[in-house]
Amino acid sequence: MRAVARRFATSLHTVQRWVKRARGRSLDHGGWSDRSHCPRQPRRTAAVVEQRVVMLREELKSHSDLGEFGAVAIERALRALDGSSPSVRTIGRILQRRGVLDGHRRVRRPPPPRGWYLPAVAAGQAELDSFDIIEGLVIRGGVHVEVLNAISLHGGLAESWPSGAVTAKTAMDALLAHWRAVGLPQYAQFDNDTVFQGAHQHPDVVSRVMRVCLSLGVIPVFAPPREPGFQAAIESFNGRWQAKVWTRFEHESLTALQARSARYIMALRQRTASRIEAAPARRSFPSTWHPNLQAHPSGHLIYIRRTTEPGAVNLLGHTFAVDPLWSQRLVRCEVDLNACLIRFYALRRRQPAHQPLLREVPYVLPRRHFKE
Repeated sequence: MRAVARRFATSLHTVQRWVKRARGRSLDHGGWSDRSHCPRQPRRTAAVVEQRVVMLREELKSHSDLGEFGAVAIERALRALDGSSPSVRTIGRILQRRGVLDGHRRVRRPPPPRGWYLPAVAAGQAELDSFDIIEGLVIRGGVHVEVLNAISLHGGLAESWPSGAVTAKTAMDALLAHWRAVGLPQYAQFDNDTVFQGAHQHPDVVSRVMRVCLSLGVIPVFAPPREPGFQAAIESFNGRWQAKVWTRFEHESLTALQARSARYIMALRQRTASRIEAAPARRSFPSTWHPNLQAHPSGHLIYIRRTTEPGAVNLLGHTFAVDPLWSQRLVRCEVDLNACLIRFYALRRRQPAHQPLLREVPYVLPRRHFKE
Protein backbone atom coordinates (compact mmCIF):
# COMPACT_ATOMS: atom_id res chain seq x y z
CA MET A 1 0.00 0.00 0.00
CA ARG A 2 2.88 2.37 0.64
CA ALA A 3 4.25 1.64 -2.85
CA VAL A 4 0.83 2.34 -4.40
CA ALA A 5 0.55 5.61 -2.45
CA ARG A 6 3.98 6.74 -3.71
CA ARG A 7 3.15 5.75 -7.30
CA PHE A 8 -0.10 7.73 -7.42
CA ALA A 9 1.19 10.61 -5.25
CA THR A 10 -1.42 10.22 -2.57
CA SER A 11 -1.37 9.50 1.14
CA LEU A 12 -1.19 6.10 2.75
CA HIS A 13 -4.36 6.89 4.67
CA THR A 14 -6.27 7.36 1.38
CA VAL A 15 -5.10 3.98 0.03
CA GLN A 16 -6.02 2.28 3.28
CA ARG A 17 -9.48 3.84 3.22
CA TRP A 18 -10.19 2.63 -0.35
CA VAL A 19 -8.90 -0.86 0.42
CA LYS A 20 -11.15 -1.02 3.46
CA ARG A 21 -14.09 0.12 1.36
CA ALA A 22 -13.46 -2.64 -1.24
CA ARG A 23 -13.37 -5.40 1.44
CA GLY A 24 -11.98 -8.06 -0.87
CA ARG A 25 -14.48 -7.47 -3.69
CA SER A 26 -13.49 -7.22 -7.35
CA LEU A 27 -12.96 -3.81 -8.92
CA ASP A 28 -16.20 -3.87 -10.88
CA HIS A 29 -18.21 -4.50 -7.69
CA GLY A 30 -16.46 -1.94 -5.46
CA GLY A 31 -18.22 1.19 -4.29
CA TRP A 32 -15.96 3.88 -5.72
CA SER A 33 -18.35 6.85 -5.84
CA ASP A 34 -17.83 9.77 -3.44
CA ARG A 35 -19.87 9.63 -0.28
CA SER A 36 -21.43 12.44 1.70
CA HIS A 37 -19.49 13.79 4.65
CA CYS A 38 -22.70 14.17 6.66
CA PRO A 39 -23.20 11.71 9.50
CA ARG A 40 -25.39 8.73 8.70
CA GLN A 41 -27.61 9.42 11.69
CA PRO A 42 -27.77 13.20 12.31
CA ARG A 43 -28.23 14.03 15.97
CA ARG A 44 -31.06 16.54 15.76
CA THR A 45 -32.91 17.74 18.79
CA ALA A 46 -36.27 16.05 19.25
CA ALA A 47 -39.31 17.94 17.98
CA VAL A 48 -40.83 17.90 21.46
CA VAL A 49 -37.79 19.64 22.90
CA GLU A 50 -37.78 22.21 20.10
CA GLN A 51 -41.43 23.00 20.68
CA ARG A 52 -40.80 23.37 24.41
CA VAL A 53 -37.97 25.82 23.73
CA VAL A 54 -40.18 27.93 21.45
CA MET A 55 -43.07 27.96 23.92
CA LEU A 56 -40.78 28.84 26.81
CA ARG A 57 -39.38 31.73 24.81
CA GLU A 58 -42.87 33.14 24.25
CA GLU A 59 -43.66 32.71 27.95
CA LEU A 60 -40.47 34.48 29.04
CA LYS A 61 -41.08 37.26 26.54
CA SER A 62 -44.54 37.93 27.97
CA HIS A 63 -44.11 37.25 31.70
CA SER A 64 -40.42 37.36 32.62
CA ASP A 65 -39.66 39.95 35.30
CA LEU A 66 -36.23 40.56 33.79
CA GLY A 67 -37.59 40.82 30.28
CA GLU A 68 -34.93 38.42 29.01
CA PHE A 69 -35.96 35.70 26.56
CA GLY A 70 -32.81 34.86 24.63
CA ALA A 71 -30.97 31.54 24.40
CA VAL A 72 -29.16 32.08 27.73
CA ALA A 73 -32.40 32.91 29.55
CA ILE A 74 -34.16 29.88 28.02
CA GLU A 75 -31.30 27.56 29.01
CA ARG A 76 -31.41 28.90 32.56
CA ALA A 77 -35.17 28.46 32.79
CA LEU A 78 -35.06 24.88 31.44
CA ARG A 79 -32.45 23.88 33.99
CA ALA A 80 -34.54 25.38 36.76
CA LEU A 81 -37.65 23.46 35.59
CA ASP A 82 -36.26 20.11 34.40
CA GLY A 83 -32.72 19.98 35.75
CA SER A 84 -31.30 19.62 32.23
CA SER A 85 -31.31 21.59 29.01
CA PRO A 86 -29.76 21.69 25.53
CA SER A 87 -26.72 23.89 25.23
CA VAL A 88 -27.06 27.61 24.62
CA ARG A 89 -25.71 27.14 21.08
CA THR A 90 -28.27 24.41 20.35
CA ILE A 91 -31.09 26.60 21.65
CA GLY A 92 -29.89 29.40 19.41
CA ARG A 93 -29.98 27.09 16.38
CA ILE A 94 -33.49 25.95 17.32
CA LEU A 95 -34.74 29.55 17.51
CA GLN A 96 -33.11 30.36 14.18
CA ARG A 97 -34.54 27.23 12.53
CA ARG A 98 -38.02 28.04 13.79
CA GLY A 99 -37.72 31.66 12.61
CA VAL A 100 -38.51 33.29 15.95
CA LEU A 101 -35.43 35.48 16.29
CA ASP A 102 -36.12 39.21 16.55
CA GLY A 103 -32.74 40.43 15.32
CA HIS A 104 -31.96 40.96 11.65
CA ARG A 105 -28.57 40.75 10.07
CA ARG A 106 -27.17 44.00 8.77
CA VAL A 107 -27.31 44.27 5.00
CA ARG A 108 -23.83 45.02 3.68
CA ARG A 109 -24.06 47.13 0.55
CA PRO A 110 -21.09 47.90 -1.69
CA PRO A 111 -19.59 51.36 -1.13
CA PRO A 112 -20.17 54.06 -3.74
CA PRO A 113 -17.34 54.82 -6.18
CA ARG A 114 -14.70 57.45 -5.45
CA GLY A 115 -16.07 60.94 -5.77
CA TRP A 116 -19.59 59.57 -6.24
CA TYR A 117 -21.14 62.98 -5.49
CA LEU A 118 -19.49 64.42 -8.64
CA PRO A 119 -20.55 62.42 -11.72
CA ALA A 120 -17.47 63.24 -13.81
CA VAL A 121 -15.12 62.22 -10.98
CA ALA A 122 -17.06 59.03 -10.26
CA ALA A 123 -16.86 58.06 -13.93
CA GLY A 124 -13.06 58.53 -13.90
CA GLN A 125 -13.24 61.40 -16.41
CA ALA A 126 -11.97 64.16 -14.10
CA GLU A 127 -9.43 64.49 -11.29
CA LEU A 128 -10.06 66.01 -7.89
CA ASP A 129 -7.39 67.46 -5.59
CA SER A 130 -8.19 67.49 -1.86
CA PHE A 131 -6.57 69.97 0.53
CA ASP A 132 -6.54 70.03 4.33
CA ILE A 133 -4.59 71.53 7.24
CA ILE A 134 -2.95 69.74 10.16
CA GLU A 135 -2.85 71.96 13.25
CA GLY A 136 -1.53 71.75 16.79
CA LEU A 137 1.99 70.44 16.08
CA VAL A 138 4.87 71.80 18.18
CA ILE A 139 8.61 71.20 17.76
CA ARG A 140 10.61 70.99 20.97
CA GLY A 141 11.47 74.52 21.97
CA GLY A 142 8.02 75.97 21.31
CA VAL A 143 8.05 76.15 17.49
CA HIS A 144 4.45 75.81 16.33
CA VAL A 145 3.85 73.98 13.04
CA GLU A 146 0.90 73.81 10.69
CA VAL A 147 0.90 71.59 7.62
CA LEU A 148 -1.07 72.06 4.41
CA ASN A 149 -1.49 68.69 2.69
CA ALA A 150 -2.82 67.79 -0.74
CA ILE A 151 -3.61 64.54 -2.53
CA SER A 152 -5.45 63.69 -5.74
CA LEU A 153 -8.37 61.28 -5.55
CA HIS A 154 -7.62 58.99 -8.51
CA GLY A 155 -3.86 59.35 -8.91
CA GLY A 156 -2.82 59.66 -5.27
CA LEU A 157 -0.52 62.55 -6.23
CA ALA A 158 0.54 63.95 -2.86
CA GLU A 159 2.16 67.17 -1.68
CA SER A 160 2.85 68.71 1.72
CA TRP A 161 3.83 72.19 2.94
CA PRO A 162 4.92 72.37 6.61
CA SER A 163 5.11 75.97 7.82
CA GLY A 164 4.72 78.13 10.89
CA ALA A 165 1.12 79.06 10.02
CA VAL A 166 -1.18 78.42 7.08
CA THR A 167 -2.98 81.54 5.91
CA ALA A 168 -5.16 82.22 2.91
CA LYS A 169 -2.21 83.81 1.08
CA THR A 170 0.25 80.98 1.83
CA ALA A 171 -2.40 78.42 0.85
CA MET A 172 -2.99 80.24 -2.44
CA ASP A 173 0.76 80.34 -3.16
CA ALA A 174 1.07 76.63 -2.37
CA LEU A 175 -1.81 75.71 -4.68
CA LEU A 176 -0.35 77.75 -7.53
CA ALA A 177 3.13 76.25 -7.11
CA HIS A 178 1.68 72.73 -7.00
CA TRP A 179 -0.51 73.19 -10.07
CA ARG A 180 2.28 74.84 -12.04
CA ALA A 181 4.35 71.72 -11.44
CA VAL A 182 1.76 68.97 -12.03
CA GLY A 183 -1.08 70.61 -13.98
CA LEU A 184 -4.64 71.66 -13.19
CA PRO A 185 -7.39 69.30 -12.01
CA GLN A 186 -11.04 69.88 -12.80
CA TYR A 187 -12.04 70.02 -9.11
CA ALA A 188 -10.36 71.17 -5.89
CA GLN A 189 -11.99 70.02 -2.64
CA PHE A 190 -11.70 71.76 0.73
CA ASP A 191 -13.29 71.65 4.14
CA ASN A 192 -15.08 74.70 5.57
CA ASP A 193 -12.01 76.30 7.17
CA THR A 194 -11.92 80.08 6.82
CA VAL A 195 -8.52 79.75 5.11
CA PHE A 196 -10.30 78.17 2.14
CA GLN A 197 -13.86 79.45 2.36
CA GLY A 198 -13.37 82.90 3.82
CA ALA A 199 -15.09 84.56 6.75
CA HIS A 200 -18.31 82.89 7.89
CA GLN A 201 -19.86 85.93 9.58
CA HIS A 202 -20.55 87.71 6.28
CA PRO A 203 -22.83 86.56 3.44
CA ASP A 204 -21.81 86.11 -0.21
CA VAL A 205 -18.11 85.61 0.57
CA VAL A 206 -15.84 84.33 -2.21
CA SER A 207 -12.40 83.86 -0.68
CA ARG A 208 -8.94 84.37 -2.13
CA VAL A 209 -8.47 80.64 -2.73
CA MET A 210 -11.87 80.34 -4.40
CA ARG A 211 -11.17 83.30 -6.72
CA VAL A 212 -7.85 81.81 -7.82
CA CYS A 213 -9.50 78.46 -8.53
CA LEU A 214 -12.31 80.06 -10.53
CA SER A 215 -9.91 82.17 -12.59
CA LEU A 216 -7.99 78.99 -13.55
CA GLY A 217 -11.12 77.04 -14.45
CA VAL A 218 -10.88 74.79 -11.38
CA ILE A 219 -14.22 74.18 -9.63
CA PRO A 220 -14.00 74.55 -5.82
CA VAL A 221 -15.88 71.85 -3.90
CA PHE A 222 -16.66 72.19 -0.20
CA ALA A 223 -17.33 69.05 1.82
CA PRO A 224 -20.25 69.01 4.29
CA PRO A 225 -19.44 69.72 7.94
CA ARG A 226 -19.22 66.73 10.26
CA GLU A 227 -19.89 64.18 7.50
CA PRO A 228 -17.64 61.10 7.28
CA GLY A 229 -16.33 59.84 3.98
CA PHE A 230 -16.11 62.97 1.86
CA GLN A 231 -12.64 63.87 3.19
CA ALA A 232 -11.48 60.26 3.56
CA ALA A 233 -8.61 60.51 1.05
CA ILE A 234 -6.98 63.60 2.55
CA GLU A 235 -7.66 62.50 6.14
CA SER A 236 -5.96 59.18 5.40
CA PHE A 237 -2.96 60.99 3.93
CA ASN A 238 -2.83 63.28 6.98
CA GLY A 239 -2.57 60.23 9.20
CA ARG A 240 0.14 58.65 7.07
CA TRP A 241 2.15 61.89 6.97
CA GLN A 242 2.04 62.19 10.76
CA ALA A 243 3.02 58.54 11.22
CA LYS A 244 5.83 58.46 8.63
CA VAL A 245 7.23 61.99 9.02
CA TRP A 246 6.13 63.74 12.20
CA THR A 247 6.17 61.04 14.90
CA ARG A 248 8.84 58.85 13.33
CA PHE A 249 11.67 61.36 13.75
CA GLU A 250 12.67 64.10 16.16
CA HIS A 251 12.96 67.34 14.21
CA GLU A 252 15.44 69.97 15.30
CA SER A 253 13.83 72.82 13.39
CA LEU A 254 11.12 73.70 10.90
CA THR A 255 13.69 73.59 8.09
CA ALA A 256 14.66 70.02 9.03
CA LEU A 257 10.98 69.03 9.09
CA GLN A 258 10.43 70.52 5.63
CA ALA A 259 13.43 68.62 4.25
CA ARG A 260 12.23 65.35 5.78
CA SER A 261 8.71 65.91 4.43
CA ALA A 262 10.07 66.65 0.94
CA ARG A 263 11.99 63.35 0.92
CA TYR A 264 8.89 61.46 1.99
CA ILE A 265 6.78 63.07 -0.74
CA MET A 266 9.40 62.23 -3.37
CA ALA A 267 9.56 58.59 -2.26
CA LEU A 268 5.75 58.37 -2.15
CA ARG A 269 5.43 59.71 -5.69
CA GLN A 270 7.96 57.19 -6.96
CA ARG A 271 6.03 54.33 -5.37
CA THR A 272 2.68 55.51 -6.81
CA ALA A 273 4.06 56.49 -10.24
CA SER A 274 1.93 53.95 -12.14
CA ARG A 275 -1.24 55.12 -10.37
CA ILE A 276 -0.40 58.76 -11.09
CA GLU A 277 0.09 58.00 -14.78
CA ALA A 278 -3.24 56.12 -14.98
CA ALA A 279 -5.21 59.00 -13.43
CA PRO A 280 -7.36 61.35 -15.55
CA ALA A 281 -5.32 63.87 -17.51
CA ARG A 282 -4.63 67.30 -16.08
CA ARG A 283 -4.73 70.59 -17.95
CA SER A 284 -1.54 72.55 -18.46
CA PHE A 285 -1.13 75.63 -16.33
CA PRO A 286 -1.63 78.72 -18.56
CA SER A 287 1.70 80.46 -19.07
CA THR A 288 0.14 83.92 -19.45
CA TRP A 289 -2.08 83.71 -16.35
CA HIS A 290 -1.75 86.34 -13.64
CA PRO A 291 -3.87 86.57 -10.47
CA ASN A 292 -6.54 89.28 -10.46
CA LEU A 293 -8.44 89.10 -7.21
CA GLN A 294 -10.53 92.17 -8.04
CA ALA A 295 -12.14 90.53 -11.06
CA HIS A 296 -15.74 89.52 -10.49
CA PRO A 297 -15.83 85.71 -9.98
CA SER A 298 -17.30 83.59 -12.75
CA GLY A 299 -17.74 79.85 -13.17
CA HIS A 300 -19.12 77.25 -10.74
CA LEU A 301 -18.95 76.65 -6.99
CA ILE A 302 -20.07 73.36 -5.46
CA TYR A 303 -21.18 72.86 -1.86
CA ILE A 304 -22.13 69.43 -0.50
CA ARG A 305 -24.65 70.01 2.27
CA ARG A 306 -27.27 68.22 4.34
CA THR A 307 -30.73 69.72 4.45
CA THR A 308 -32.40 70.81 7.66
CA GLU A 309 -35.63 69.36 9.08
CA PRO A 310 -37.82 71.63 6.88
CA GLY A 311 -35.74 70.66 3.82
CA ALA A 312 -33.65 73.86 3.58
CA VAL A 313 -29.93 74.46 3.07
CA ASN A 314 -27.64 77.08 4.63
CA LEU A 315 -25.33 78.35 1.94
CA LEU A 316 -23.25 81.50 1.35
CA GLY A 317 -24.77 83.08 4.42
CA HIS A 318 -28.35 82.51 3.20
CA THR A 319 -31.03 79.87 3.77
CA PHE A 320 -32.53 78.34 0.63
CA ALA A 321 -35.66 76.16 0.66
CA VAL A 322 -34.94 73.01 -1.36
CA ASP A 323 -37.62 70.36 -0.86
CA PRO A 324 -39.72 69.59 2.26
CA LEU A 325 -39.74 65.91 1.22
CA TRP A 326 -35.94 65.80 1.12
CA SER A 327 -35.41 66.40 4.84
CA GLN A 328 -32.09 65.62 6.55
CA ARG A 329 -30.67 64.39 3.23
CA LEU A 330 -27.53 65.18 1.27
CA VAL A 331 -27.65 67.59 -1.66
CA ARG A 332 -25.11 68.92 -4.14
CA CYS A 333 -25.49 72.67 -4.46
CA GLU A 334 -24.06 73.98 -7.74
CA VAL A 335 -23.70 77.76 -7.79
CA ASP A 336 -23.61 78.88 -11.42
CA LEU A 337 -22.21 82.41 -11.20
CA ASN A 338 -22.58 82.97 -14.95
CA ALA A 339 -26.25 81.97 -15.15
CA CYS A 340 -27.03 83.47 -11.69
CA LEU A 341 -28.59 80.20 -10.51
CA ILE A 342 -28.15 77.64 -7.75
CA ARG A 343 -29.10 74.09 -8.68
CA PHE A 344 -29.80 71.53 -5.95
CA TYR A 345 -29.30 67.84 -6.74
CA ALA A 346 -30.36 64.96 -4.51
CA LEU A 347 -27.59 62.62 -3.31
CA ARG A 348 -27.91 59.10 -1.92
CA ARG A 349 -25.00 56.78 -1.17
CA ARG A 350 -27.25 53.78 -1.81
CA GLN A 351 -28.00 55.04 -5.35
CA PRO A 352 -24.93 57.10 -6.29
CA ALA A 353 -25.79 57.28 -9.99
CA HIS A 354 -29.29 58.69 -9.40
CA GLN A 355 -28.94 62.43 -8.69
CA PRO A 356 -32.14 64.17 -9.76
CA LEU A 357 -32.50 67.95 -9.83
CA LEU A 358 -34.63 69.09 -6.90
CA ARG A 359 -34.85 72.82 -7.46
CA GLU A 360 -33.32 75.85 -9.15
CA VAL A 361 -33.05 79.13 -7.25
CA PRO A 362 -31.97 82.49 -8.70
CA TYR A 363 -28.85 83.90 -7.09
CA VAL A 364 -26.74 86.92 -7.99
CA LEU A 365 -23.35 87.38 -6.36
CA PRO A 366 -22.97 91.04 -5.32
CA ARG A 367 -20.10 92.99 -6.83
CA ARG A 368 -17.70 93.99 -4.10
CA HIS A 369 -14.16 95.21 -3.73
CA PHE A 370 -11.95 92.35 -2.48
CA LYS A 371 -9.78 93.30 0.46
CA GLU A 372 -6.35 91.91 -0.28
